[in-house]
Amino acid sequence: MSASVYRMPSLGADMEAGTLIEWVKQPGEHIAKGDVIAVVETQKGAIEVEVFHDSVLGRLLVQPGETVPVGTPMAELEIEGGPEETLATGEAAALTQLAAPAPPAIEPGPAAETVSAPTDTRPAAVSRPRASPAARRLADRLGVALADLKGSGPDGAVLLADVEAAVRHATPVPSPPPPPRPTAARRGLDFAAMREAIAAAMARSKREIPHYYLSHAIDLTSASDWLNAQNAEQPPDRRILLGVLFIKAAAVTLHQFPELNGFDRDGRFDPGNGVHVGCAIAIRGGGLVAPAIHDADQLDLHTLMARLRDLVARARAGSLRASELADPTVTVSSLGERGADGLFGIIYPPQVAIIGFGTPSQRPWVLDDRVVVRTIVTATLAADHRHSDGHRGALFLAQVGQRLQEPKTL
Repeated sequence: MSASVYRMPSLGADMEAGTLIEWVKQPGEHIAKGDVIAVVETQKGAIEVEVFHDSVLGRLLVQPGETVPVGTPMAELEIEGGPEETLATGEAAALTQLAAPAPPAIEPGPAAETVSAPTDTRPAAVSRPRASPAARRLADRLGVALADLKGSGPDGAVLLADVEAAVRHATPVPSPPPPPRPTAARRGLDFAAMREAIAAAMARSKREIPHYYLSHAIDLTSASDWLNAQNAEQPPDRRILLGVLFIKAAAVTLHQFPELNGFDRDGRFDPGNGVHVGCAIAIRGGGLVAPAIHDADQLDLHTLMARLRDLVARARAGSLRASELADPTVTVSSLGERGADGLFGIIYPPQVAIIGFGTPSQRPWVLDDRVVVRTIVTATLAADHRHSDGHRGALFLAQVGQRLQEPKTL
């Protein structure tokens, strides 16, 4: 076990503070990696925030209703999975203090006088079982008698793992329901605050990031025909939108152009640990949010469509997870049927690229020396010139176009 603190997470470049709505877990509870620990409200709505290590929740440092800046310690955690000899901060010291040091031996001098030690006739004090603070808290909460446990710590001290093992092997006893958790009322989405936060992030992006812009017209006829044939055999809830093909084509192509998939960290490029595509979602009533579909390059089209539906529903309800907002490695924005031919996006820092797709439309197109009518979409790229250049950006868009003309390979 090792000690750590859980801090108010940063959920994007436009976030400066968050309001704690509720603690989903309570002190002493075990938390698995990926579990939701709390709900935090930002301009983007109520966000479920997760932990990234198996741990035990310790002392709560922020109460529901409090608004604190990003990075503020919110709770103490005891991280599991470390070496067995590693104790939580303060635990090793507490165990050491339990063993009272022996008084130093005094060598009698030649003229030393022998003095009889007084006899203590008081009854012996009841000894308190030696245990770490974490073990003692958990034992108190679960009603486990520490005196009945055999400790595996220094000098037989009872550790947290000893209490957990005793609980696993004990006959389950019904426990009273936990008291209701205090919560703060969730507010609806504040669209004015969201627009203000978006404007601040985009102003920063335009000031600090040297953008370059490219556009490329892509023949979508093959992709549209193939998708229509696929959807004709599916019920409405299984049909795939054209925008999903855009996401998949861009995600797969980024393997060949890793300089577009990652982050700028103080002027240095930090490659993404996967292709986590932030999908720009318009919020009804105003506002925009771009939560991530993780590992979008590895998902089949039906799974990708299901993930996108889920994201859109939760984004518009103001209920997203922190990991969906904190780690998109690139953003894809598609206008769908909104009528604009092209979309030139502004990079969302610290990302280094944003890919846009306009509205597909019927246009005259030269094919085999003949002018024909084809379904065309304009794809665009805005990228950070510190980490890529127009040559690589153009090759990227051309490769995306090639993949969209071979939809069976997506």
